[in-house]
This record gives sequence, structure tokens and C-alpha cells, in this order.
Amino acid sequence: MINIEHLKEICLKAGELILDVYHSEEFDIQIKEDKSPVTSADLKANAYIVKSLNELYPDIPILAEESLAEPFETRKNWKNCFIVDPIDGTKEFIKRNGEFTVNIAYAELGEVLEGVIYAPVLKTFYFTQNSHAYKQVDEKITKLPLTKEHSTFRVVSSRSHLCKENEEYIDALKKTHKNLEIVSKGSSLKFCMIAEGSADLYPRFNPTMEWDTAAAQAIVEKAGGQVLTMDSQKPFRYNRENLRNGGFVVRLGAEE
Repeated sequence: MINIEHLKEICLKAGELILDVYHSEEFDIQIKEDKSPVTSADLKANAYIVKSLNELYPDIPILAEESLAEPFETRKNWKNCFIVDPIDGTKEFIKRNGEFTVNIAYAELGEVLEGVIYAPVLKTFYFTQNSHAYKQVDEKITKLPLTKEHSTFRVVSSRSHLCKENEEYIDALKKTHKNLEIVSKGSSLKFCMIAEGSADLYPRFNPTMEWDTAAAQAIVEKAGGQVLTMDSQKPFRYNRENLRNGGFVVRLGAEE
């Protein structure tokens, strides 16, 4: 049994390590083979999270962004695993706009079951527990989704990853939603906006990886929403041979 409080505590402490770097005068930035940036904060948080999970759950393997992934010949025999993104939204971290998160998910047989997302600058948790999803700010915990308070049809767009396909998809939505409003947000906070009901739709065509979506998918689904692939309209499965995700759409409830 996975203790969500354990995962929250790990995310919280990883967030403290991240903020130490975030508030420093400067930090190291490197470019990985996939052209994405990685900072010293990513590496420090990744090392701490992996070490902590190994100590608490030594029998559960870990798929983490900044760790070398085991070959699929090994991973295909995993019955369960943790999926970790030490900083989701590294570009937002570099811009120092606060819109980045620490993500830990738990999956069994390809299905993501639990997730914790922590936004260190916002001091906000999103997490699953007992088949529900929650938002926590300080000590206040609220079950998701929250009451919808916007009158427009709100579509979430990535702050740092725009592409032509996304623009065309949103243009098509404008034909059926005259009151459409576009909201930009970084990292997994886009998913969290759907889970809490503060936005209606999040389409994504740019490539992502499993650790970018795993915890967020768990939270959206436990809030009553859906994360569906663009091609098959089915939920993502995890610990696949190819860890790169295709396009997807996130929504709360039935299709608009």
C-alpha cells in the first residue's frame, strides 16, 4: 500500500532543495540530448526523491526523468513502479515565474493509480487519496473538482511549448465556442486547472514524456476527468517501451 503522506513529504523536501537553487543568484543550466534544459536543481531533487523512495519502498522500481532508464527488457517485467519528474516545467523554473512542480506517480500494470504534484513557489499540493483528488494550500484541503466559477469556455495552453497543431485545434474550437478564453500556464499546473474545474479543456500536440503526465493523469482522473490520446481516445498507459507520449486532450467530464 502506498502512503500518500510519504509522497507528499518527499515532494515537500524536494521542493525545499529546488527553492534553495531557485533563489540563488545563478545556477547551472545544461542542454540534454533531446534539446531540453536541465539544471542543478533538477539533479539535486531527482537524487533526493529516488533515494527517499528506495528507502521507503525498496521493492518498487523507479522511472525518473533524470535517472538512466532501465532497458525495456527489464522494465517489461515490472508489476508496478514510481514515475518521477523532479521538476516539471524546467523552462518555467529558469524563467523564475514559479510555474513548475514536483511530480511523483505510482502505477500498476501500466495504469497510473496515485499521484502527487507539489508547486514549491505556490506552496500548493494536488494529490490523490482514497479514490478522490484534492488540492491543499497550507493546511486547507479541498476535494476536487471545485465549483466552476467562470462563464467562458476556458482552454489551457502551454506557456513555453506552442505549436501550429495546437493553434489550429483552438481555432476550430472557436467556431463552436464563441465565448472561448485561452489561459496560459506552465508545467502540470495545466492539468491541475482541469482537475479543479478552473478550465475546461487542455489539448496538447507537442511531445511529452511519461513522467510529464503520470501524476497529473491520476489527479485528473480521480477528480472525474479524462486524459485521452488524440489518436485512440484512450487513457495513457505507463512504463511503455517508448516513453514518449503522443498528442492528448484533458477535460473534466464529458466532451464539450
